[in-house]
Amino acid sequence: MNRDIIITCAITGAGDTAAKHPELPITPEQISTSALGAADAGAAIVHIHVRDPETGAGTRDVDLYRQVVEQVRAANTDVIINLTGGMGGDVMLGDPDPLDFQPGTDLVGGLERLAHVEALTPDICSLDCGSLNFGEGHALYVSTPDMLRDMAKRVRELGVKPELEVFDTGNLWFASQMVDEGLIDDPPWIQLCTGIPYGMPNDVGLLSSLINLVPANAQWTSFGISSMQIPWVAQSVLLGGHVRVGLEDNLYLERGVFASNADLVDRAAQMVTLMGGRIQGPDQARTTLGLQ
Repeated sequence: MNRDIIITCAITGAGDTAAKHPELPITPEQISTSALGAADAGAAIVHIHVRDPETGAGTRDVDLYRQVVEQVRAANTDVIINLTGGMGGDVMLGDPDPLDFQPGTDLVGGLERLAHVEALTPDICSLDCGSLNFGEGHALYVSTPDMLRDMAKRVRELGVKPELEVFDTGNLWFASQMVDEGLIDDPPWIQLCTGIPYGMPNDVGLLSSLINLVPANAQWTSFGISSMQIPWVAQSVLLGGHVRVGLEDNLYLERGVFASNADLVDRAAQMVTLMGGRIQGPDQARTTLGLQ
């Protein structure tokens, strides 16, 4: 069991959830306000996507990221900022011609996906460690080994720590490969992502097996989506990891009751405390993760 827990809050994500929650953070002000509320509730790390204020869709707009980061930093200089590096890998294949890419395709090279990271140098950015059949239909997420190597090299040059996102077992194999190649500074920070179709299912036995493959010098965290988010807090802690909650992965505090990010962080913190654990603040988390 891990008794000193880092809580990450994933504030809004980029999924098709804007119409599913009446108060999902969409504008830069809403996202930054929600991030600050999560930090006040006990999140040491806030994981940030931005959305088009007009449509609610996810975007790679650097200015929107700048607005969020500046607003968070103006109010809280301690919380660890983690910007997604995952936007820019979406492909919607055509049917019957798969090369007839459909609306929703946003595929750019690895370094272009880091434009906002280059501009803002957050503490952490995420790297999605492999390609995936992302849900139903003809949707793919593309993240090739050499894209990831290029991204890992660049974020290290920038002094930004990569959070290595693992959606399937091969992703963890490649994350470990990058560690072995010396592309990831110690300690590696690995996130095991469960429940996302069609990656890894929410299965405790699988999570336990994956931990045996995590590099020995790594720190790791995990999350489950939807109704498994809060139960997964306990699973992750018991198996020695840290935790992630937030509206990116789950919209509800309980059946029929919409959550805020602060609500979800507070619930996770209560669970950790009741289990005999302690919540790491940003300063302690920086030490744990070897942040500059």
